[in-house]
Amino acid sequence: MQTWVAVFIAATAVAVVLQTAILTALFVQLRRRLEQTHRILNDLQSRVGPILTRVQILLEDTQPRISEMVADSAHIVYLARNQAQRVDRVCTDAVDRLRGQLVHADRILTSSLEVVETVGAEFQRSFLRPMQKASALVQGIKVGLEFLRSRRRGGAAPAKAEQEDELFI
Repeated sequence: MQTWVAVFIAATAVAVVLQTAILTALFVQLRRRLEQTHRILNDLQSRVGPILTRVQILLEDTQPRISEMVADSAHIVYLARNQAQRVDRVCTDAVDRLRGQLVHADRILTSSLEVVETVGAEFQRSFLRPMQKASALVQGIKVGLEFLRSRRRGGAAPAKAEQEDELFI
C-alpha cells in the first residue's frame, strides 16, 4: 500500500505542478492581453479625446444659439397664434356685419317691391280702369255716331259688322 500512496502522491504532485504551469501560462497570457487592451484603449482615447473635446466646445458654443432659436420659435408661434385669433375675430365681425347688411338690404328690397306692387295696383285701379271706362265710352260714342251716319245713308248692317270686328281685335 505504501507504493500506492507514493504513486498517488506523485500523481498529485505532477497534477499540482501541471496546474501551476497552466495557471502561470494563463496569468502571462492574461497580462499580455491586458497590456494590449490598455494600448488599444490609450490609442482610442488619444483619437476620440480630441473629437469629444471639439464636440463639447461645439455644443457649448451652439447651446446658447439653440436656446435662442427655440425661444424665438416659441415667440413666433405665440405671435402667429395671436394674429390668427385677430384675423378670426376680424373675419367673424366682417361676416356678421355683412349678414346684417344683407338682411337690411333684403328688407329694403322687400319693402320696395311691396311699394311697387301697391303703386301698380293703385295705378291700375285709379288710372287704367277709368281709362278703360273712358275708352269704352268713346267707343260707344263712335258706334253711336257710326250708327247715326249709316242710318242717314241707309246701310246700317255692314258698318255694324265691321265695328264689331274692330272691337275683337
